[in-house]
Amino acid sequence: MAEETNPETPDETKTPGDAAQKEPAPKEAASTAEAAPKRPAPKKTAKAKKEQPAPTAGTPENLSLSTDEVEKPKVVKAKGSKNVHSGVAHVMATFNNTIVTITDMKGNVIGWSSAGKVGFKGSRKSTAYAAQMVAQDASRQAMGHGLKEVEVLVKGPGAGRESAVRALQAIGLDLTVIRDVTPVPHNGCRPPKQRRV
Repeated sequence: MAEETNPETPDETKTPGDAAQKEPAPKEAASTAEAAPKRPAPKKTAKAKKEQPAPTAGTPENLSLSTDEVEKPKVVKAKGSKNVHSGVAHVMATFNNTIVTITDMKGNVIGWSSAGKVGFKGSRKSTAYAAQMVAQDASRQAMGHGLKEVEVLVKGPGAGRESAVRALQAIGLDLTVIRDVTPVPHNGCRPPKQRRV
C-alpha cells in the first residue's frame, strides 16, 4: 500500500502542479486576450464617436439647403434694425443694368441691390429676370428693418421696370404709389449722340 501511495502521491503532486501550471497559463492568456481587445475597443468607440458627430453635422447642412428657412431669418431681423414702417423704393432701370434702392421717408438707405451684386454679368444684367432678383434682394434687406409699405419711383427706359415693381409686390410689400420719374428734357440741353445698335 505504501508503494501505491507513493506513486499516487507523485501523480497527485504532478497533477495539481500540472493543473496549477496549466490553469494560470490559460488565465493569463485569457486575461491577455481580454486586455488586448479592451485596448482597441476604446479606439473603436472613439471612431464611433467621431463618426457620430458627422451625421449631426450633416443634418444642419440639409436644413440650410432649403431656401425658405434660410430666407426667413434674414427678413425677420437686421443688425442695427431701424424699425422703419414705410419707405420709398427707387428703381433705376437702364439699358445695361437695374439698380433698386430702398430708403426711409427721409432718404436714408435701408436696402439696395443691383444686377451685378446679385451675380449677373454682361448682357444678362439688363434682363427682366435680373431686375426681379434685384428687387427681391433689396426688399429682403429693407424688410429686415421692419418695412411694410413702400412708394415706388421708377426711372429709366430699361427692360426691368415692370418686373422689378411686380417683384416688390410679390414679396409682400404694400405699394401705395407707383410713379415714373424718368427725366425728360424740355429743349434744355443738347442730347447725346444717337445710340448705334
